[in-house]
Amino acid sequence: MLKLNRIHHIAIICSDYERSKTFYTEILGFTIVREVYREARKSYKLDLEVNGLYQIELFSFPGPPPARPSQPEALGLRHLAFEVDNIEEAVFHLNEYEVITEPIRIDETTGKRFTFFTDPDGLPLELYEK
Repeated sequence: MLKLNRIHHIAIICSDYERSKTFYTEILGFTIVREVYREARKSYKLDLEVNGLYQIELFSFPGPPPARPSQPEALGLRHLAFEVDNIEEAVFHLNEYEVITEPIRIDETTGKRFTFFTDPDGLPLELYEK
């Protein structure tokens, strides 16, 4: 049987590299592990981590693919979820940066609170309270 240890990373293609870099580092607080300009592709690759865990590869391309249909649902990856200690504080922080969040809801299975918002390209993201 295949033994998987954990998810290693998630790759995201963005339409505006600087805007997405700012969003993921300054607003969401990811730390830059490395940033590489790939001359052959005329694009950047940004490796990001949170709490010492490498998690996201952010890619730019001169002609990014078309936007992903994401509302209300799309086939394939549904959303990325990030765990937070206090959902009200996290929502307040996002709203200070004019990131629109949905109303906080309660997961009927776990009783935990959560909300959704989007990145600059409309990728659905979730905050899920610990």
